[in-house]
Amino acid sequence: MRGRIVPVVFRNTKGGLGLKKELRIAIDGPSGSGKSSVSKAVAKKLGLRYVDTGAMYRAFAVSADENGVAADNEAALSEYAGQADVVLSEDGLKVSVNGKDYTGVIRTEKAGELASRYSSKKAVRERLVGLQKSIAAKHGVVMEGRDIGTVVLKDSADFKFFIDASGDVRAKRRLGQLDELGLSKGQDIGKVACDISKRDERDSSRKNSPLQKADDAVNIDTSGMGFDDVVARIIEVVEKKK
Repeated sequence: MRGRIVPVVFRNTKGGLGLKKELRIAIDGPSGSGKSSVSKAVAKKLGLRYVDTGAMYRAFAVSADENGVAADNEAALSEYAGQADVVLSEDGLKVSVNGKDYTGVIRTEKAGELASRYSSKKAVRERLVGLQKSIAAKHGVVMEGRDIGTVVLKDSADFKFFIDASGDVRAKRRLGQLDELGLSKGQDIGKVACDISKRDERDSSRKNSPLQKADDAVNIDTSGMGFDDVVARIIEVVEKKK
């Protein structure tokens, strides 16, 4: 049974009020595709809650690693995942695990590497998917990640999108993100591109919830598109079908 969601009032492009609608929007895609920044903007425009599931996996992975819980220790990892309280702030910009704030470290390359390893484990995915479904049962959401349209909101999403871009474009974007965060030291476009390629392979081939486009998702290749154009495209699809 679907959870109760507070109705949201939308405005169409002509400024008139749209119909009240409870929405769950799933946005998937690989690293560097632009899905995070796009999802934030879409959530803000539509008055929905932004949920960055990648931040949840990164925070969990860093927390488990610093607490000595190895990704290949199935018993210990299952126990740790079972009691992990991973919390996203209402604006989706801060994340904590068992009360400790991990916002400042989750965008590092190490956090991404750890997340890719830990997120492939069944116990981790079951725990975090359960938390993500709980959020979506209580709020209208724009939820982004790698398995939202295929697993988390497979049967409950009102709209599904798959955001992608060429490898070169994604590497340039990722290097730019690292530079903005002051984390680009020791990085170059070749290394970043290699890291992205390796992560794509792990995420696409893992047994539990692999990265893939949902059959009913709208595909958007952002390689030659501006940021505002991507956001406008998603809003256009929502406005036409709501």
